[in-house]
Amino acid sequence: MTDRLRLFIAIVATTLTINVMANDRKTLIDDGWTFRYGTCDGAEQTDYDDSQWRRIDLPHDWSVETEAAEAMGGEHTGPFSKLSPGKRDTGWTLGGEGWYRRTFTLDEGDTDGLVWLYFEGVFNKAEVWVNGKKAYQNHYGYQSFRFDITNLCNPNGQSNVVAVRAVNAGHNSRWYTGSGIYRHVWLVKTPRLRLDSWETYVECGSPSVAKGDVMAHAMVKNSTETSQSATVSIHIYNKGGKVVAKGQTKTTVATGDSQAVNIALKISNPTLWTPDSPSLYRAVVKMKGKKKMTDELSFSFGLRTTEFSAERGFLLNGEPMLMRGGCVHHDNGLLGAAAFDRAEDRKLALLKQAGYNSVRCSHNLPSEHFLDACDSLGLLVIDESFDQWLVAKNPDDYHNDFKAHYLQDIATMVRRDRRHPSVIMWSLGNEIPGRIEPEGMEAARQMRQTILALDSTRAITAAICEWDTYRHTWAEYDAKAFESLDVGGYNYLYDKYEADHKTHSERVMYGSESYPKRAAENWAKVEQLPYVVGDFTWTAMDYLGEGGIGNAGPKKKGYGNNGYGWPWTGGWCGDIDIIGEKKPQSYYRDVVWRRSPITMAVERPTKEEIKISPWGWQLEEQLWTYEGYKDSQLFTINVYSRAPKVRLYLNDRLVGEKPTSETFHADFLLPYSPGILRAVELYGAHEGEAFELRTTGKPTALRLRADRTNLTADGQDIAFITIELTDCLGQVIYDNQRHVSISFEGDGQLIATGNASPTDMESFRSPNPRLHNGRAMAIVRSPRQAGKATLTVTSDGLESKTTINFTEN
Repeated sequence: MTDRLRLFIAIVATTLTINVMANDRKTLIDDGWTFRYGTCDGAEQTDYDDSQWRRIDLPHDWSVETEAAEAMGGEHTGPFSKLSPGKRDTGWTLGGEGWYRRTFTLDEGDTDGLVWLYFEGVFNKAEVWVNGKKAYQNHYGYQSFRFDITNLCNPNGQSNVVAVRAVNAGHNSRWYTGSGIYRHVWLVKTPRLRLDSWETYVECGSPSVAKGDVMAHAMVKNSTETSQSATVSIHIYNKGGKVVAKGQTKTTVATGDSQAVNIALKISNPTLWTPDSPSLYRAVVKMKGKKKMTDELSFSFGLRTTEFSAERGFLLNGEPMLMRGGCVHHDNGLLGAAAFDRAEDRKLALLKQAGYNSVRCSHNLPSEHFLDACDSLGLLVIDESFDQWLVAKNPDDYHNDFKAHYLQDIATMVRRDRRHPSVIMWSLGNEIPGRIEPEGMEAARQMRQTILALDSTRAITAAICEWDTYRHTWAEYDAKAFESLDVGGYNYLYDKYEADHKTHSERVMYGSESYPKRAAENWAKVEQLPYVVGDFTWTAMDYLGEGGIGNAGPKKKGYGNNGYGWPWTGGWCGDIDIIGEKKPQSYYRDVVWRRSPITMAVERPTKEEIKISPWGWQLEEQLWTYEGYKDSQLFTINVYSRAPKVRLYLNDRLVGEKPTSETFHADFLLPYSPGILRAVELYGAHEGEAFELRTTGKPTALRLRADRTNLTADGQDIAFITIELTDCLGQVIYDNQRHVSISFEGDGQLIATGNASPTDMESFRSPNPRLHNGRAMAIVRSPRQAGKATLTVTSDGLESKTTINFTEN
């Protein structure tokens, strides 16, 4: 990671902290929980003795811990078990049942108003009790949910106990889900005459916002015993803190009723939100009753317009934009599903740095902070709801609950996320079996109606694939699958764009998923066809689960299939690996996207036939250190450039000159000789930009690269420390798998260690991981008080230390 990127991430983190700060209305209660894995009779009762349970802070994911695998028995390594119901789909991890408990008190007068619990996500099925009484049950593990607990609470400083049972049972997913309370939990206190936070927002995408004509919406709810009059006011602040618009309106709300209010505002010379300049405003909405202020909400928003048409493509604020997209699963690598805000910030900053301007949330709602980060960084978002509807993909997945809950779930997505300027499309789902059967088509219509009733400013989409067409021709499928959509998502179907355009000339299309090795072909369609507005690779970043779908290796060993078995724990199809390093395919994409003029990678000699899975990448590396190979063994040097020709030099000696293909590729064969391998663009007789690989020397140092060494002492801040083995010139020694020992002393916690390998189970969460491609990682979590800590890494006589400081807010 470059110093520039580390500074970029640090600035983003500072910018975003306002979104997680507690206030009188909404208090983060991630600290002070107890946890027990397994079934537990009576744990919902107030007087239950949990003194022997583990003490934890949220977010928490037990599927990346060893306890479940140890309790299950059988063959296991770390958290990975051959008895996993999901097997390679879920990365050989285990779910099961877990219990959480926490005690809280209320201040005097709190129960004169209303008290709520808000869970951003619990996987999978969650039941919540307050003081021994059942308060809520949730069925979809990615869904945010909130509920009133006022009548269950003990007032005025008395103890209250919340108990949560989370059950992640059976084979319920095609990827890694995690288990437990993996996102934030909030205690919310509101007056009985209150504003609804999901119904109070500024409409960010109406065509009029470009002229500064903005509509603010608020929902006033009355839980008092009499009809109430209220005045709702709103002030809009620019990034400098200046009020740029304000307005107010009056309303009367009957007891037990709700009243929507709208306030038209005028912002002079509005600054519009774009990925290159993600300008945000802040709204402060206040509500006053007859005598006093009763409620207040504050939130950020941005203004931008979106338009999709087959003639002009995708227009953002009236300007054409091509979506350089990547699909992302929700996990955070070594952290599992735990949605730390800092982990979300870093992940998205890495994608932005790699050239992405768009992300698709595959295939579920992201965390709230994920969208806050996209707003601040400038990343367009396709917000997606489901991976299955009425027909199963796995026996225990959400199809069992879909029919009873899907309209509530889709409404929650829109209500929660519509304030975000980054969200430009709502997706109804991914690769849905039964999509064109009568029930499936009716479900799509119902979801479309529900979305449009809540937000008519964004396009509706879904990801359509061909594998569900076995009972139909594509023409039959095509006629129905896109019926409820404004923009058609095509999974791996770039070859159908032009033919479909002939029969559906009005249809707007994009590659909702595409293979990494087809990056050039897919992007050519985006650049050449106005009705194709973007391409989303599978995937932008590596993730846990879907073990080995990106594999490549000797055909005789079974490589080249869509997936691979034990010990593959991750997909290995991402441009960026799970510790944040770019892989060769990402450097190739830089050329495809015109971000880099030339790059190069090397394939080692082999006599075996190499097979690459559809999501895989050839076995190449950005390395020129290969001692021990014979002169008769030839290396394949892959040079990637948009230049018409390229040259290759070894130690300033010309190896050869070749034209590049339509996919910007030229290859050379030569034996290994240490030194400098240099690829150069060639335009006629003129040489252009160059890319070099240098032979590395002997290991001389362990280098620790912390993305940040000063953390906020709030129990939520984290630092990512990359461990690198280097030579005397500071070059990473890529081809080295030695073990390192990681120790931690001081305040805070060392919460995760490991490397980026998708097959090295022993190194996952181990204090003695192997290096993979010369690197490993340690992740440190801040304490709740000021202090400092030292991380020490040793290996074969080498040692390195870094100090991390924890300071008060």
